[in-house]
Amino acid sequence: MAKYSKKAGEKVEEALHEQKEGKLKTGSGKKVTSKKQAVAIGLSEARKEGAKVPEKKD
Repeated sequence: MAKYSKKAGEKVEEALHEQKEGKLKTGSGKKVTSKKQAVAIGLSEARKEGAKVPEKKD
């Protein structure tokens, strides 16, 4: 299992919270409905900020 930084965990938690409230949007502006998508967005944001997150798989 890959190790994630504390910052990455916080970003994912934040994204899941926004998704639950219905405030999380995709890049095209649509509402995020699945938890998997919310986690992916959280990890992506953490990656952009330079947090320790494994590379994205295609």
